[in-house]
Amino acid sequence: MCTVRAKPVAANKKKDSNMAEHERMGRSEDELLWYQRRDFLTAAASFIALGGSGTVIAQQRSNIVQMRGDVLVNSRPISPQDYVQSGDTVQTGPGSYIVFVVGNSSFMMRQNSSITLSRGDSLNTVSVLRLITGGIASVWGKGKERRVVTNTTTLGIRGTGLYNEIMPDGRDYFCNCYGTIDLMAHEQKRITQSSYHTAFWIAPEGSNVPNSIRPAKGINHSDEELELLAQLIGQRTAWQITGKPGAHGGDAHNY
Repeated sequence: MCTVRAKPVAANKKKDSNMAEHERMGRSEDELLWYQRRDFLTAAASFIALGGSGTVIAQQRSNIVQMRGDVLVNSRPISPQDYVQSGDTVQTGPGSYIVFVVGNSSFMMRQNSSITLSRGDSLNTVSVLRLITGGIASVWGKGKERRVVTNTTTLGIRGTGLYNEIMPDGRDYFCNCYGTIDLMAHEQKRITQSSYHTAFWIAPEGSNVPNSIRPAKGINHSDEELELLAQLIGQRTAWQITGKPGAHGGDAHNY
């Protein structure tokens, strides 16, 4: 029997039950609590019970776990019965979101977001995710190094969970929720290792500010989001494996 759970949150509470240091910045509480909706939990349980991404490929079923509102793939409106594959451009409109799985990676796009998925070895392998606008949470299974790219930042990833958002003022926000990531921005390179949320602000391109890569707090994403995305591809987060979360900011040598 497959069980997908989410923790309840009081109606007037401004933070998730597991968002002690994960604050909202320009995102509504309702938008961040998508994982608690009964229709999503039912859809996720069905997706997992039917065999997840492996069965999706074999049976040519939809790899969209759930979507709400207006979602475009390659500039065309899609339905929950459609398919997202590498090579596609995906856009969400106001009040919309989509949760989908490609191969051994899972994604949750927030409203008003746009990404492109560059093809890897097959239709079911993403080699590069380019975030153009908005925000996205993703969990990547182990395999060849892949990249998440914005106008200012390139992240080399293997098996990890992360959250990325391009802010209205042009800054990039990036959180290495867990895993090892090669970070390159403004001709600076570093390796960040995290077992529990190591986040950074990246200054806009051409800003020429000192310390263009700065430590950040956790914003606009939660433990539960990453846990459910990991579950969709048969994985667990680092803190689920160890049995307890670490301190926000990750390993001391990251910065």
